[in-house]
Amino acid sequence: MTAPLSHYFIYTGHNSYLTGNQLSSDCSDVPIIKALQRGVRVVELDIWPNSAKDDVHVLHGRTLTTPVELIKCLKSIRENAFATSPYPVIITLEDHLTPDLQSKVAQMITQTFGEMLYYPEAELKELLSPEDLKHRIIISTKPPKEYLEAKGTKESSHSEKKDAEDDIWGNDPLDVSLARQDNKTEGETNEHSHEDEESDDCETESCQPGGPTYKRLIAIHAGKPKGGLKEALKVEADKVRRLSLSEQALEKAAESHSTDVVRFTQKNILRVYPKGTRFNSSNYKPLVGWMHGAQMVAFNMQGYGRFLWLMHGMFRANGGCGYVKKPDFLMSLGPKNEVFDPKAKLDVKKTLTVTVYMGDGWHLDFKQTHFDLYSPPDFYTRVGIAGVPADTVMKKTKKIEDDWTPVWNQEFSFPLTVPELALLRIEVHEYDMSEKDDFAGQTCLPVSELKSGIRAIPLYDRKGEKLSSARLLMRFDFD
Repeated sequence: MTAPLSHYFIYTGHNSYLTGNQLSSDCSDVPIIKALQRGVRVVELDIWPNSAKDDVHVLHGRTLTTPVELIKCLKSIRENAFATSPYPVIITLEDHLTPDLQSKVAQMITQTFGEMLYYPEAELKELLSPEDLKHRIIISTKPPKEYLEAKGTKESSHSEKKDAEDDIWGNDPLDVSLARQDNKTEGETNEHSHEDEESDDCETESCQPGGPTYKRLIAIHAGKPKGGLKEALKVEADKVRRLSLSEQALEKAAESHSTDVVRFTQKNILRVYPKGTRFNSSNYKPLVGWMHGAQMVAFNMQGYGRFLWLMHGMFRANGGCGYVKKPDFLMSLGPKNEVFDPKAKLDVKKTLTVTVYMGDGWHLDFKQTHFDLYSPPDFYTRVGIAGVPADTVMKKTKKIEDDWTPVWNQEFSFPLTVPELALLRIEVHEYDMSEKDDFAGQTCLPVSELKSGIRAIPLYDRKGEKLSSARLLMRFDFD
Protein backbone atom coordinates (compact mmCIF):
# COMPACT_ATOMS: atom_id res chain seq x y z
CA MET A 1 0.00 0.00 0.00
CA THR A 2 3.00 2.27 -0.50
CA ALA A 3 2.54 3.19 -4.17
CA PRO A 4 0.82 6.49 -5.17
CA LEU A 5 -3.00 6.53 -5.12
CA SER A 6 -3.04 6.41 -8.93
CA HIS A 7 -1.72 2.82 -8.75
CA TYR A 8 -4.94 1.53 -7.15
CA PHE A 9 -8.53 0.82 -8.04
CA ILE A 10 -10.56 2.63 -5.37
CA TYR A 11 -14.04 1.63 -4.14
CA THR A 12 -16.13 4.60 -5.32
CA GLY A 13 -19.71 5.70 -4.81
CA HIS A 14 -21.81 7.94 -7.06
CA ASN A 15 -24.40 10.36 -5.63
CA SER A 16 -23.64 8.67 -2.33
CA TYR A 17 -26.42 10.50 -0.47
CA LEU A 18 -29.40 9.15 -2.47
CA THR A 19 -31.66 6.55 -0.88
CA GLY A 20 -33.24 5.42 -4.15
CA ASN A 21 -33.79 6.69 -7.69
CA GLN A 22 -32.03 9.71 -9.16
CA LEU A 23 -35.10 11.93 -9.59
CA SER A 24 -37.36 11.83 -6.54
CA SER A 25 -35.80 9.86 -3.69
CA ASP A 26 -34.76 11.28 -0.33
CA CYS A 27 -31.24 12.53 0.30
CA SER A 28 -29.81 11.22 3.54
CA ASP A 29 -26.62 10.41 5.38
CA VAL A 30 -27.80 6.80 5.85
CA PRO A 31 -26.62 5.55 2.39
CA ILE A 32 -23.26 7.22 3.07
CA ILE A 33 -22.93 5.37 6.37
CA LYS A 34 -23.87 2.06 4.76
CA ALA A 35 -21.39 2.58 1.92
CA LEU A 36 -18.53 3.39 4.29
CA GLN A 37 -19.36 0.37 6.43
CA ARG A 38 -19.16 -1.78 3.31
CA GLY A 39 -15.69 -0.41 2.60
CA VAL A 40 -16.38 2.35 0.05
CA ARG A 41 -13.53 4.89 0.07
CA VAL A 42 -14.84 7.63 -2.23
CA VAL A 43 -18.01 9.50 -1.31
CA GLU A 44 -19.64 12.01 -3.67
CA LEU A 45 -21.61 14.99 -2.38
CA ASP A 46 -23.46 17.48 -4.60
CA ILE A 47 -23.53 20.73 -2.63
CA TRP A 48 -26.05 23.51 -3.27
CA PRO A 49 -27.26 26.65 -1.46
CA ASN A 50 -30.43 26.18 0.56
CA SER A 51 -33.51 28.23 -0.34
CA ALA A 52 -32.45 31.07 1.97
CA LYS A 53 -28.93 31.06 0.47
CA ASP A 54 -27.44 31.00 3.99
CA ASP A 55 -26.60 27.31 4.38
CA VAL A 56 -25.46 24.35 2.31
CA HIS A 57 -27.56 21.36 1.36
CA VAL A 58 -26.68 18.09 -0.31
CA LEU A 59 -29.08 17.09 -3.09
CA HIS A 60 -29.25 15.98 -6.70
CA GLY A 61 -29.73 19.30 -8.47
CA ARG A 62 -32.62 20.03 -10.84
CA THR A 63 -34.58 17.03 -9.57
CA LEU A 64 -37.27 16.42 -6.96
CA THR A 65 -34.90 14.82 -4.45
CA THR A 66 -35.34 16.12 -0.90
CA PRO A 67 -32.16 17.67 0.56
CA VAL A 68 -30.05 16.82 3.59
CA GLU A 69 -27.79 19.26 5.42
CA LEU A 70 -24.12 19.08 4.45
CA ILE A 71 -22.95 19.21 8.06
CA LYS A 72 -24.96 16.07 8.85
CA CYS A 73 -23.26 14.20 5.99
CA LEU A 74 -19.81 15.41 7.04
CA LYS A 75 -20.33 14.29 10.64
CA SER A 76 -21.54 10.86 9.49
CA ILE A 77 -18.44 10.52 7.31
CA ARG A 78 -16.24 11.44 10.28
CA GLU A 79 -17.91 8.85 12.52
CA ASN A 80 -17.87 6.01 9.97
CA ALA A 81 -14.93 6.68 7.65
CA PHE A 82 -12.64 4.08 9.14
CA ALA A 83 -15.14 1.54 10.45
CA THR A 84 -13.88 -1.17 8.08
CA SER A 85 -10.63 0.21 6.65
CA PRO A 86 -7.85 2.52 7.88
CA TYR A 87 -7.09 3.79 4.39
CA PRO A 88 -8.07 7.29 3.24
CA VAL A 89 -11.58 8.42 2.43
CA ILE A 90 -11.85 10.83 -0.50
CA ILE A 91 -14.81 13.21 -0.63
CA THR A 92 -15.55 14.39 -4.17
CA LEU A 93 -17.60 17.57 -4.14
CA GLU A 94 -19.78 18.70 -7.01
CA ASP A 95 -19.82 22.35 -6.09
CA HIS A 96 -22.66 24.72 -7.04
CA LEU A 97 -21.96 27.36 -4.38
CA THR A 98 -21.38 31.10 -4.17
CA PRO A 99 -18.04 32.29 -2.69
CA ASP A 100 -19.45 33.06 0.75
CA LEU A 101 -20.91 29.58 0.99
CA GLN A 102 -17.64 28.07 -0.23
CA SER A 103 -15.99 29.78 2.73
CA LYS A 104 -18.69 28.35 4.99
CA VAL A 105 -18.02 24.86 3.60
CA ALA A 106 -14.29 25.31 4.24
CA GLN A 107 -15.10 26.15 7.86
CA MET A 108 -17.46 23.15 8.19
CA ILE A 109 -14.87 20.77 6.77
CA THR A 110 -11.97 22.00 8.93
CA GLN A 111 -14.05 22.03 12.11
CA THR A 112 -15.61 18.61 11.45
CA PHE A 113 -12.49 16.71 10.47
CA GLY A 114 -9.74 18.62 12.28
CA GLU A 115 -6.44 16.73 12.12
CA MET A 116 -8.06 13.95 10.07
CA LEU A 117 -8.10 16.32 7.09
CA TYR A 118 -5.18 16.12 4.68
CA TYR A 119 -4.30 19.12 2.56
CA PRO A 120 -0.88 19.82 1.04
CA GLU A 121 1.03 23.08 1.41
CA ALA A 122 1.30 23.33 -2.38
CA GLU A 123 -0.39 21.67 -5.34
CA LEU A 124 0.69 18.03 -5.55
CA LYS A 125 3.19 16.92 -8.19
CA GLU A 126 2.63 13.27 -7.29
CA LEU A 127 -0.08 11.58 -5.26
CA LEU A 128 0.77 10.13 -1.87
CA SER A 129 0.16 6.48 -1.02
CA PRO A 130 -2.74 4.91 0.91
CA GLU A 131 -0.19 4.04 3.62
CA ASP A 132 0.91 7.69 3.90
CA LEU A 133 -2.72 8.78 4.15
CA LYS A 134 -4.04 6.28 6.69
CA HIS A 135 -6.96 7.68 8.72
CA ARG A 136 -7.03 10.85 6.62
CA ILE A 137 -9.87 12.60 4.81
CA ILE A 138 -9.11 14.05 1.36
CA ILE A 139 -11.14 16.65 -0.52
CA SER A 140 -11.32 16.56 -4.31
CA THR A 141 -13.20 19.13 -6.38
CA LYS A 142 -12.66 21.93 -8.88
CA PRO A 143 -10.71 24.88 -7.50
CA PRO A 144 -12.67 28.17 -7.41
CA LYS A 145 -13.01 29.90 -10.76
CA GLU A 146 -10.10 32.33 -10.50
CA TYR A 147 -7.70 29.39 -10.26
CA LEU A 148 -9.08 27.58 -13.27
CA GLU A 149 -7.33 28.02 -16.59
CA ALA A 150 -10.44 27.20 -18.59
CA LYS A 151 -14.01 26.03 -18.44
CA GLY A 152 -14.70 22.37 -18.90
CA THR A 153 -15.83 20.83 -22.11
CA LYS A 154 -18.96 18.74 -22.33
CA GLU A 155 -19.37 15.16 -23.35
CA SER A 156 -22.51 14.65 -25.37
CA SER A 157 -22.53 11.09 -26.58
CA HIS A 158 -25.92 9.55 -25.93
CA SER A 159 -25.79 6.43 -28.05
CA GLU A 160 -26.48 3.11 -26.41
CA LYS A 161 -25.69 -0.25 -27.85
CA LYS A 162 -26.42 -3.79 -26.79
CA ASP A 163 -23.43 -6.06 -27.13
CA ALA A 164 -22.67 -9.74 -26.95
CA GLU A 165 -21.89 -9.53 -23.23
CA ASP A 166 -25.51 -8.64 -22.50
CA ASP A 167 -26.57 -11.93 -24.05
CA ILE A 168 -23.93 -13.80 -22.06
CA TRP A 169 -25.02 -12.31 -18.77
CA GLY A 170 -28.74 -12.49 -19.34
CA ASN A 171 -31.28 -10.28 -17.60
CA ASP A 172 -30.96 -9.46 -13.92
CA PRO A 173 -32.93 -11.86 -11.67
CA LEU A 174 -34.13 -8.91 -9.65
CA ASP A 175 -37.11 -7.13 -8.24
CA VAL A 176 -35.44 -3.76 -7.91
CA SER A 177 -37.63 -1.46 -5.84
CA LEU A 178 -36.09 1.71 -7.23
CA ALA A 179 -38.53 3.62 -9.41
CA ARG A 180 -38.40 2.80 -13.13
CA GLN A 181 -38.72 5.65 -15.57
CA ASP A 182 -40.35 5.61 -18.98
CA ASN A 183 -37.97 6.13 -21.90
CA LYS A 184 -39.80 9.27 -22.93
CA THR A 185 -38.48 10.95 -19.78
CA GLU A 186 -35.02 11.01 -21.31
CA GLY A 187 -36.07 13.74 -23.68
CA GLU A 188 -37.56 15.82 -20.89
CA THR A 189 -34.58 15.87 -18.55
CA ASN A 190 -31.91 18.53 -18.37
CA GLU A 191 -28.90 16.48 -19.45
CA HIS A 192 -26.50 19.20 -18.32
CA SER A 193 -27.23 18.45 -14.68
CA HIS A 194 -26.33 14.78 -15.10
CA GLU A 195 -23.87 14.33 -17.93
CA ASP A 196 -21.24 16.97 -17.25
CA GLU A 197 -20.31 16.73 -13.62
CA GLU A 198 -17.38 19.11 -13.94
CA SER A 199 -19.00 21.92 -15.87
CA ASP A 200 -19.38 25.34 -14.31
CA ASP A 201 -23.00 25.81 -13.31
CA CYS A 202 -22.50 29.16 -11.62
CA GLU A 203 -23.01 31.81 -14.31
CA THR A 204 -24.52 34.66 -12.26
CA GLU A 205 -22.70 37.87 -11.34
CA SER A 206 -22.84 36.85 -7.69
CA CYS A 207 -20.74 33.77 -8.45
CA GLN A 208 -17.27 35.26 -8.22
CA PRO A 209 -14.13 33.27 -7.42
CA GLY A 210 -14.02 31.51 -4.07
CA GLY A 211 -11.35 32.39 -1.56
CA PRO A 212 -7.99 30.78 -0.90
CA THR A 213 -9.24 29.05 2.27
CA TYR A 214 -11.55 26.84 0.25
CA LYS A 215 -8.92 26.24 -2.44
CA ARG A 216 -6.32 25.24 0.17
CA LEU A 217 -8.49 22.31 1.33
CA ILE A 218 -8.55 20.73 -2.14
CA ALA A 219 -5.89 18.03 -2.16
CA ILE A 220 -6.81 16.51 -5.53
CA HIS A 221 -7.78 19.13 -8.09
CA ALA A 222 -10.52 18.23 -10.55
CA GLY A 223 -11.61 19.78 -13.82
CA LYS A 224 -11.42 19.52 -17.58
CA PRO A 225 -8.83 21.57 -19.51
CA LYS A 226 -9.84 23.59 -22.55
CA GLY A 227 -9.91 21.57 -25.75
CA GLY A 228 -10.96 18.09 -26.72
CA LEU A 229 -10.40 14.67 -25.26
CA LYS A 230 -6.75 14.52 -26.33
CA GLU A 231 -6.05 17.66 -24.33
CA ALA A 232 -8.04 16.42 -21.35
CA LEU A 233 -5.89 13.28 -21.24
CA LYS A 234 -2.60 15.17 -21.41
CA VAL A 235 -0.12 14.15 -18.69
CA GLU A 236 1.72 17.04 -17.03
CA ALA A 237 5.10 16.37 -15.42
CA ASP A 238 4.66 18.66 -12.41
CA LYS A 239 0.94 18.28 -11.73
CA VAL A 240 -1.63 15.62 -10.87
CA ARG A 241 -5.36 15.99 -11.27
CA ARG A 242 -8.66 14.17 -11.40
CA LEU A 243 -10.70 13.91 -14.58
CA SER A 244 -14.32 12.76 -14.62
CA LEU A 245 -15.94 11.10 -17.64
CA SER A 246 -19.43 9.68 -18.01
CA GLU A 247 -19.65 6.00 -18.92
CA GLN A 248 -20.50 7.07 -22.49
CA ALA A 249 -17.58 9.48 -22.69
CA LEU A 250 -15.26 6.72 -21.49
CA GLU A 251 -16.57 4.36 -24.18
CA LYS A 252 -15.91 7.06 -26.76
CA ALA A 253 -12.42 7.64 -25.36
CA ALA A 254 -11.76 3.90 -25.34
CA GLU A 255 -12.54 3.74 -29.06
CA SER A 256 -10.29 6.60 -30.15
CA HIS A 257 -7.74 7.21 -27.37
CA SER A 258 -7.46 3.95 -25.43
CA THR A 259 -3.70 4.11 -24.82
CA ASP A 260 -3.92 7.82 -23.93
CA VAL A 261 -6.42 6.90 -21.21
CA VAL A 262 -4.10 4.21 -19.83
CA ARG A 263 -1.14 6.62 -19.85
CA PHE A 264 -3.20 9.31 -18.11
CA THR A 265 -4.23 6.93 -15.32
CA GLN A 266 -0.63 5.92 -14.58
CA LYS A 267 -0.16 9.27 -12.83
CA ASN A 268 -3.55 10.97 -12.59
CA ILE A 269 -6.97 9.95 -11.30
CA LEU A 270 -9.79 9.07 -13.69
CA ARG A 271 -13.31 8.90 -12.32
CA VAL A 272 -16.07 7.31 -14.39
CA TYR A 273 -19.71 7.93 -13.47
CA PRO A 274 -23.10 6.58 -14.65
CA LYS A 275 -24.84 8.33 -17.51
CA GLY A 276 -27.57 10.75 -16.53
CA THR A 277 -30.40 8.66 -17.92
CA ARG A 278 -29.92 5.92 -15.30
CA PHE A 279 -32.86 7.38 -13.37
CA ASN A 280 -33.46 4.12 -11.50
CA SER A 281 -29.91 4.16 -10.05
CA SER A 282 -28.77 1.22 -12.14
CA ASN A 283 -25.11 0.70 -13.03
CA TYR A 284 -22.87 -0.10 -16.00
CA LYS A 285 -20.03 -2.48 -16.89
CA PRO A 286 -17.13 -1.62 -14.58
CA LEU A 287 -14.59 -3.63 -16.59
CA VAL A 288 -14.33 -0.97 -19.30
CA GLY A 289 -12.99 1.49 -16.75
CA TRP A 290 -10.73 -1.02 -15.01
CA MET A 291 -9.25 -2.20 -18.34
CA HIS A 292 -8.17 1.39 -18.99
CA GLY A 293 -6.77 1.98 -15.50
CA ALA A 294 -9.63 4.14 -14.16
CA GLN A 295 -9.19 4.29 -10.40
CA MET A 296 -12.66 5.59 -9.51
CA VAL A 297 -15.37 3.62 -11.28
CA ALA A 298 -18.27 5.32 -9.50
CA PHE A 299 -21.36 3.22 -8.80
CA ASN A 300 -24.81 3.78 -7.40
CA MET A 301 -24.54 1.74 -4.20
CA GLN A 302 -28.20 2.01 -3.18
CA GLY A 303 -29.53 -0.41 -5.80
CA TYR A 304 -28.58 -3.92 -6.73
CA GLY A 305 -27.85 -5.94 -9.82
CA ARG A 306 -25.14 -7.92 -11.53
CA PHE A 307 -22.81 -5.00 -12.18
CA LEU A 308 -22.95 -3.98 -8.52
CA TRP A 309 -22.19 -7.60 -7.57
CA LEU A 310 -19.05 -7.30 -9.72
CA MET A 311 -18.08 -4.19 -7.81
CA HIS A 312 -18.59 -6.02 -4.51
CA GLY A 313 -16.47 -8.87 -5.87
CA MET A 314 -13.58 -6.70 -7.04
CA PHE A 315 -13.31 -5.03 -3.65
CA ARG A 316 -13.34 -8.27 -1.71
CA ALA A 317 -9.71 -8.34 -2.82
CA ASN A 318 -6.89 -7.03 -0.62
CA GLY A 319 -8.79 -7.78 2.57
CA GLY A 320 -11.76 -5.61 1.62
CA CYS A 321 -9.86 -2.41 2.48
CA GLY A 322 -11.29 -0.44 -0.47
CA TYR A 323 -8.01 -0.21 -2.39
CA VAL A 324 -6.91 -2.86 -4.91
CA LYS A 325 -3.52 -2.57 -6.59
CA LYS A 326 -3.81 -2.25 -10.34
CA PRO A 327 -2.14 -5.00 -12.40
CA ASP A 328 1.48 -4.23 -13.27
CA PHE A 329 0.73 -4.17 -17.00
CA LEU A 330 -1.47 -1.08 -16.53
CA MET A 331 1.38 0.79 -14.86
CA SER A 332 4.40 -0.32 -16.90
CA LEU A 333 6.13 1.27 -19.89
CA GLY A 334 7.64 -0.68 -22.75
CA PRO A 335 11.11 -0.14 -24.28
CA LYS A 336 9.67 2.50 -26.61
CA ASN A 337 7.67 4.19 -23.83
CA GLU A 338 4.51 2.39 -24.96
CA VAL A 339 1.70 1.47 -22.56
CA PHE A 340 -0.79 -1.39 -22.43
CA ASP A 341 -3.24 -1.36 -25.33
CA PRO A 342 -6.69 -2.53 -24.16
CA LYS A 343 -7.61 -3.24 -27.80
CA ALA A 344 -4.73 -5.64 -28.41
CA LYS A 345 -5.51 -9.32 -28.93
CA LEU A 346 -3.76 -11.30 -26.21
CA ASP A 347 -2.77 -14.92 -25.73
CA VAL A 348 -4.24 -17.08 -22.98
CA LYS A 349 -2.15 -16.68 -19.81
CA LYS A 350 -3.77 -19.34 -17.67
CA THR A 351 -6.84 -21.55 -17.51
CA LEU A 352 -9.09 -21.70 -14.46
CA THR A 353 -10.92 -24.98 -13.95
CA VAL A 354 -13.93 -24.82 -11.65
CA THR A 355 -15.64 -27.92 -10.28
CA VAL A 356 -19.09 -27.44 -8.77
CA TYR A 357 -19.63 -30.38 -6.43
CA MET A 358 -22.75 -29.62 -4.39
CA GLY A 359 -24.71 -27.06 -2.42
CA ASP A 360 -26.33 -26.96 1.00
CA GLY A 361 -27.91 -24.64 3.56
CA TRP A 362 -30.93 -23.27 1.69
CA HIS A 363 -33.33 -25.17 3.93
CA LEU A 364 -31.98 -23.10 6.83
CA ASP A 365 -32.16 -19.74 5.04
CA PHE A 366 -35.56 -20.11 3.33
CA LYS A 367 -39.01 -21.39 4.22
CA GLN A 368 -39.91 -24.83 2.91
CA THR A 369 -42.41 -23.25 0.50
CA HIS A 370 -40.17 -20.38 -0.66
CA PHE A 371 -39.19 -21.93 -4.00
CA ASP A 372 -42.06 -24.37 -4.57
CA LEU A 373 -45.31 -24.82 -2.66
CA TYR A 374 -45.52 -28.57 -3.10
CA SER A 375 -42.02 -30.00 -3.65
CA PRO A 376 -38.34 -29.41 -2.86
CA PRO A 377 -36.46 -27.00 -5.15
CA ASP A 378 -34.83 -27.76 -8.52
CA PHE A 379 -31.47 -25.96 -8.22
CA TYR A 380 -28.88 -25.23 -10.89
CA THR A 381 -25.71 -23.11 -10.77
CA ARG A 382 -24.43 -20.57 -13.28
CA VAL A 383 -20.66 -20.13 -13.33
CA GLY A 384 -18.76 -17.66 -15.47
CA ILE A 385 -16.14 -15.01 -15.90
CA ALA A 386 -16.55 -11.24 -15.96
CA GLY A 387 -13.45 -9.71 -17.46
CA VAL A 388 -12.09 -8.40 -20.71
CA PRO A 389 -14.40 -9.25 -23.64
CA ALA A 390 -12.28 -12.23 -24.74
CA ASP A 391 -12.62 -13.82 -21.28
CA THR A 392 -16.28 -13.09 -20.57
CA VAL A 393 -18.53 -16.15 -20.59
CA MET A 394 -21.29 -17.84 -18.58
CA LYS A 395 -21.98 -21.58 -18.24
CA LYS A 396 -24.38 -23.58 -16.12
CA THR A 397 -24.84 -26.95 -14.49
CA LYS A 398 -27.73 -29.30 -15.07
CA LYS A 399 -30.67 -28.83 -12.73
CA ILE A 400 -31.14 -31.26 -9.86
CA GLU A 401 -34.82 -31.88 -9.23
CA ASP A 402 -36.55 -31.98 -5.84
CA ASP A 403 -33.46 -31.67 -3.66
CA TRP A 404 -32.50 -29.13 -0.97
CA THR A 405 -28.92 -30.49 -1.11
CA PRO A 406 -28.14 -30.76 -4.84
CA VAL A 407 -25.10 -32.66 -6.08
CA TRP A 408 -23.84 -31.62 -9.53
CA ASN A 409 -20.21 -32.80 -9.81
CA GLN A 410 -19.64 -30.75 -12.97
CA GLU A 411 -16.41 -29.23 -14.22
CA PHE A 412 -15.94 -26.04 -16.26
CA SER A 413 -12.81 -24.56 -17.84
CA PHE A 414 -12.17 -20.87 -18.42
CA PRO A 415 -9.17 -19.79 -20.56
CA LEU A 416 -8.08 -16.33 -19.39
CA THR A 417 -6.13 -13.74 -21.37
CA VAL A 418 -6.20 -11.18 -18.54
CA PRO A 419 -6.61 -13.17 -15.32
CA GLU A 420 -5.56 -10.11 -13.29
CA LEU A 421 -8.90 -8.43 -14.08
CA ALA A 422 -11.09 -11.54 -14.16
CA LEU A 423 -13.90 -12.07 -11.67
CA LEU A 424 -15.52 -15.46 -11.10
CA ARG A 425 -19.30 -15.06 -11.17
CA ILE A 426 -21.45 -17.64 -9.40
CA GLU A 427 -25.24 -17.67 -9.21
CA VAL A 428 -27.68 -20.30 -8.00
CA HIS A 429 -31.23 -20.39 -9.35
CA GLU A 430 -34.25 -22.60 -8.85
CA TYR A 431 -35.89 -23.80 -12.05
CA ASP A 432 -39.53 -22.85 -12.47
CA MET A 433 -41.39 -24.33 -15.41
CA SER A 434 -44.25 -21.83 -15.48
CA GLU A 435 -42.63 -18.62 -14.26
CA LYS A 436 -39.27 -16.86 -14.06
CA ASP A 437 -36.63 -18.95 -12.30
CA ASP A 438 -36.16 -18.07 -8.64
CA PHE A 439 -32.96 -16.51 -7.36
CA ALA A 440 -31.16 -18.53 -4.66
CA GLY A 441 -27.85 -16.76 -4.09
CA GLN A 442 -24.76 -15.29 -5.74
CA THR A 443 -21.17 -14.37 -5.20
CA CYS A 444 -18.35 -12.82 -7.17
CA LEU A 445 -14.69 -13.59 -6.48
CA PRO A 446 -11.48 -12.02 -7.84
CA VAL A 447 -9.67 -14.74 -9.78
CA SER A 448 -6.35 -13.26 -8.64
CA GLU A 449 -7.21 -14.19 -5.05
CA LEU A 450 -8.46 -17.74 -5.67
CA LYS A 451 -6.33 -20.53 -4.23
CA SER A 452 -6.20 -24.00 -5.75
CA GLY A 453 -8.12 -26.67 -3.89
CA ILE A 454 -11.55 -27.45 -2.49
CA ARG A 455 -13.45 -24.55 -0.94
CA ALA A 456 -16.82 -23.93 0.74
CA ILE A 457 -18.10 -20.78 -0.94
CA PRO A 458 -20.66 -18.63 0.95
CA LEU A 459 -23.48 -17.06 -1.05
CA TYR A 460 -25.03 -13.61 -0.88
CA ASP A 461 -28.53 -12.27 -1.50
CA ARG A 462 -29.52 -9.71 -4.16
CA LYS A 463 -28.45 -6.81 -1.96
CA GLY A 464 -25.03 -8.30 -1.34
CA GLU A 465 -25.78 -9.45 2.21
CA LYS A 466 -24.32 -12.82 3.13
CA LEU A 467 -26.80 -15.67 3.51
CA SER A 468 -26.48 -17.35 6.89
CA SER A 469 -26.10 -20.94 5.74
CA ALA A 470 -26.19 -21.42 1.95
CA ARG A 471 -22.86 -22.66 0.58
CA LEU A 472 -21.41 -24.28 -2.51
CA LEU A 473 -18.67 -26.88 -2.34
CA MET A 474 -16.28 -26.13 -5.20
CA ARG A 475 -12.77 -26.83 -6.43
CA PHE A 476 -10.43 -24.43 -8.21
CA ASP A 477 -7.43 -25.45 -10.31
CA PHE A 478 -5.08 -23.40 -12.49
CA ASP A 479 -3.15 -24.56 -15.56
